Amino acid sequence: MISRERLRCALEHREADSVPVDFGAMRSTGISAVAYGKLRTYLNLPERPFKVYDVIQQLAEPDEDVVNRLQADVVQLHRLCTVPGIPNNEWRGGQLEDGTPCLFPRNYSPWMNEKGEKHLLLDGAVYAKMPVGGMYYDRVFHPYQDASTIDDIDKIPMALISDYELEYLQRRAEQLYRTTDYGILGAFGGGIFEVGQGDFGFEQYFNNLAMEPRLIHHYNRKLCRTYLHDLEKYLIAVGQYIDVIQFGDDLGTQNSQQISVQMYRQLIKPYQAELYSYVKKHFPHVKVFLHSCGAITPMLPDLIDAGVEVINPVQLSAAGMDANMLKREFGEELTFWGGGISTQTTLVSGSVEEVENSVRENIRIFAPGGGFVFTQDHNIQPDIPPETILAVYEAANVCRSYSGRM
Repeated sequence: MISRERLRCALEHREADSVPVDFGAMRSTGISAVAYGKLRTYLNLPERPFKVYDVIQQLAEPDEDVVNRLQADVVQLHRLCTVPGIPNNEWRGGQLEDGTPCLFPRNYSPWMNEKGEKHLLLDGAVYAKMPVGGMYYDRVFHPYQDASTIDDIDKIPMALISDYELEYLQRRAEQLYRTTDYGILGAFGGGIFEVGQGDFGFEQYFNNLAMEPRLIHHYNRKLCRTYLHDLEKYLIAVGQYIDVIQFGDDLGTQNSQQISVQMYRQLIKPYQAELYSYVKKHFPHVKVFLHSCGAITPMLPDLIDAGVEVINPVQLSAAGMDANMLKREFGEELTFWGGGISTQTTLVSGSVEEVENSVRENIRIFAPGGGFVFTQDHNIQPDIPPETILAVYEAANVCRSYSGRM
């Protein structure tokens, strides 16, 4: 069975020959470029620069030799720009903080201030900052932070997907489909709650949710119209090639939900449902994938009702996210994409034996009946040693087979 077939079986809640595996096929199942460079060296793979496609999170684009070595089944069709104004189709040589040679997007040219902080500029304004000694950028540009009226919302444009990007996506999607056997994850984005946090800034956004719901509804309607315009064109361009379309809306924290279920139903769910129903109506073979970190168990019934078919990252270290309960209560309706091992606990401090045991146990719980794609529950961080990373995927590959496994 080829990887694409294996993934489709899992998404249809059928047992294939084995559980499909994702290594770095999404911006929250990825690997730090620093950790990736060390992994390539540890695996004795040819020394060559690799792409850092997400400069905000400093994530590496996994090369095919690593994907094959770890027996992964999924690749990412990412957007042209993971950061506004920085396309990922042209590259220049550079090096990571530890001196490892790499390739950065050609337009990636951070400016360093007198304190040693790195700044990313967008149209002359500072979009994001990396503190001294940091490994990531923090967004600091919030275009709607001073918007207090509906007129203010209407004055600020929302960019539409360009014909140039659509041509790029179609070429890339067809190339991945024709020249590989991998399942393809289409990284659309399409966040409502999370994008609102970025556009207004956290404090202003939460104030508006509580005190100015009319303003939030107007903003969300505008955002949703923009997404529906883009979604139609996006799916016409790539819908025949992709297996899942990834949306993102972090609704949870470590201990609870960011907003109440009632507020979610009133202010966020209707707009998510409109987007997800469009996909299911026009491209029913493309599964709706939602990335939402944290303790989101109380929201899962509503997310399913809104149209979510695949949930990620399955953060088992968050409150109420028990693996057995999740599989028992939601396993017939959701595919769990993640939950293979905790990047907060076991991957950081566990021994190789503890890592292997955790992987084995989570596969045992989530694999029966399909509906599971193995990966860690978030990005692999810079300080995770390569032998630990390899232990995760070798353990998964030992026990992922359905034949005689349970």
